[in-house]
Amino acid sequence: MARFLVEVSHEAEPLACVRILEAFQRSGSHFLMRADWGCKDGDHKAWMIVDVDSKEEARNIVPSEFRPQAHVVGLHHFTVAEVDELRRHHGLPR
Repeated sequence: MARFLVEVSHEAEPLACVRILEAFQRSGSHFLMRADWGCKDGDHKAWMIVDVDSKEEARNIVPSEFRPQAHVVGLHHFTVAEVDELRRHHGLPR
C-alpha cells in the first residue's frame, strides 16, 4: 500500500466552505471527519493523508464534484541508505 497526501481547495467565501463541507458529509466520505481543514485560519483547503493502493484510489475518496481541483501527492520516507545513494548517483560530496 502507498501513502498519499490529498489536498482539496475551495473559494474563500463562507458559502463555499459550507458547500464543500456538506458535499463531503453527503458523500459519506471519511474525508470530512479525518481531514484537517484550514478554513478557520483563512487557508481554504482540506488535507488528508491516506494509505491506499494508487493515486487514482486516493483521488476517488474526494466527492466527484471536487476531484478536478484535488491535488494528490505520493509520499515517501527516505532512508539513510537512499540519501547516500542519491548523493552517489548525482556525484555529490558527503
